[in-house]
Amino acid sequence: MDEVSLAVPKPIVDSLPEDGQSAATDMQRAVEGWESRINRAIAEADDDREAAGYVADAVEQFDDRAETFDEFVPELRAWGQSPIYAIGWRNLYADLIEQIYERDDIADELDRERNARLVEDGIRLSDKY
Repeated sequence: MDEVSLAVPKPIVDSLPEDGQSAATDMQRAVEGWESRINRAIAEADDDREAAGYVADAVEQFDDRAETFDEFVPELRAWGQSPIYAIGWRNLYADLIEQIYERDDIADELDRERNARLVEDGIRLSDKY
């Protein structure tokens, strides 16, 4: 499996307020850290399946973080606060998942790994069984 290249999308940075430069910098550092960890795991993996396991772990963490930030949005609004930063981070994590799935070589292995985890966890895909 080849290394991944992740980036903070320009529309997300552009959606931040003018005083949001520190948030944009934090996002860039976070993405660089994730990219480094994922690529290190891919390089150290014995095969594509093991690498896909590491990538699946990262995707699950991105999904969890996106959900967390999404939950902040109504709370911030209820308190009369701007949710723009929570929305930015939520959108960033969702976009990182999309960036990973855009790679066909990773997407196929990732789908297999995630499906294997569903079966391993004992989750039934239909009521017929």
